[in-house]
Amino acid sequence: MPRKRCCGLISEYPVCHKFISEKNENHAVMILGIEEMEAIRLKDMIGYDQEVCGKEMGLSRTTFQRILIGARKKIATALVEGHSIEIRGGHYQMKNRVFECVDCGETWEVEPCTEGGKHGYEIACPKCGSMKKTKLDQEVRHVCGGSGDHKDGGGCCGGH
Repeated sequence: MPRKRCCGLISEYPVCHKFISEKNENHAVMILGIEEMEAIRLKDMIGYDQEVCGKEMGLSRTTFQRILIGARKKIATALVEGHSIEIRGGHYQMKNRVFECVDCGETWEVEPCTEGGKHGYEIACPKCGSMKKTKLDQEVRHVCGGSGDHKDGGGCCGGH
């Protein structure tokens, strides 16, 4: 009996979910899981080593490596054979959002934003009630805006 597949933690949803080949006559589509896209983002775009990538995704280095190898093979096959790529599904969990209050310095975690849920800009500091905060992402501070737009893959919600 096969083991249950691990869920990789992701920080943000992909900005684009579909790449269409101009040679897509046979409508072949390569499906890339969201955790596979996160592996590509962490290793190939940001440049972390595999140990750090595994920790970021809550996985062992060897499990991360298997996900990365699978993702790279799918992307290479799609590019060489002219298939479109769709990024969807997979085995993943969205990370909690971490905020820091500008006024009092309080740091707190909030569950991932869902459709209809509170956006980062709507969440007040639990200690002082201030609405001035930054989102912490791997010790990097991001300003919380008030757009509520989930399509860009960023902001206080992480996109969705």
